[in-house]
Amino acid sequence: MSQEEKKQTILGYVFLAPSLIVFAVFMFYPLFYTIYLSFFEWNMVKPVKKFVGLANYTAVLHDPNTWKIAGNTACYIGILLLINFVLPYILSFILSAVIRRGKNFYKAAFFLPSVISLVVGSILYIWILNPISGPAALILKSFGIAMPFWSKTDGWVIAVLSIVTSWKVFGYNFIVILAGVSGVSSEVIEAAKLDRVPLWKIFKDMVVPMSSATGIYVFIITIVQGLQYVFTPIKVITQGGPNYASSNMIYMSYHEAFTLYRTGTSSAVSVLTMILFIALLLLEFRFVERGVYYEN
Repeated sequence: MSQEEKKQTILGYVFLAPSLIVFAVFMFYPLFYTIYLSFFEWNMVKPVKKFVGLANYTAVLHDPNTWKIAGNTACYIGILLLINFVLPYILSFILSAVIRRGKNFYKAAFFLPSVISLVVGSILYIWILNPISGPAALILKSFGIAMPFWSKTDGWVIAVLSIVTSWKVFGYNFIVILAGVSGVSSEVIEAAKLDRVPLWKIFKDMVVPMSSATGIYVFIITIVQGLQYVFTPIKVITQGGPNYASSNMIYMSYHEAFTLYRTGTSSAVSVLTMILFIALLLLEFRFVERGVYYEN
């Protein structure tokens, strides 16, 4: 390496240093400190932390509520993948290849909830879906149908909280996927239509593979939304109830730390959640990434 190249390399690291410092302070330090705390018993008040080794992990893994909450987390991810990944893909194809008019209106209408706070959206849905006096309950009552008390019913509560979360994040995912689908050559699609290829086959065999670079990004962030975004409606509406039926791994970590003041257990849950997310990413790179199409 020449002297000039060395200078340019050093200069590059100098420009990167502020970002790396901020990243280390707000990312690496909390990460390593969380792992450190997972081996201790501490309530954030005592001046001394008691080392307990793997006891926190053992307690978490032997707690039946942990597996129930892990199942809830999987349900959230599955429902959000269906609503915020599969549905936007289909809708984007319809707007891009089937419906030509009013595209800007649909884009604005779907994206509008994305700029509204999820807390506000959660409170709004509490009113809309009130099983006694909410607008949805009154409409169903006119048809002789009683709305269930979804916030107190297993299964229903996860479905409703997933819808509340989707109301917020659907628009962003839709706009991103629409950009990817719109990038597929219209000549290829028109040629397939002239050959009388069914639309569903065009979508499955042409549009999805050719826009998969965008799709894989939305796929990953939708999994993140299933882990993180749903925390807000859980906190605002149900606080994890009834009997942990709506809690997920992120809310469990929060509940252990700031409600029960079991910081070590909370840290262990956070580490296990991180391991779960890493496992999902590895599976994605192993079985999904290989089929992604990157132009050029």
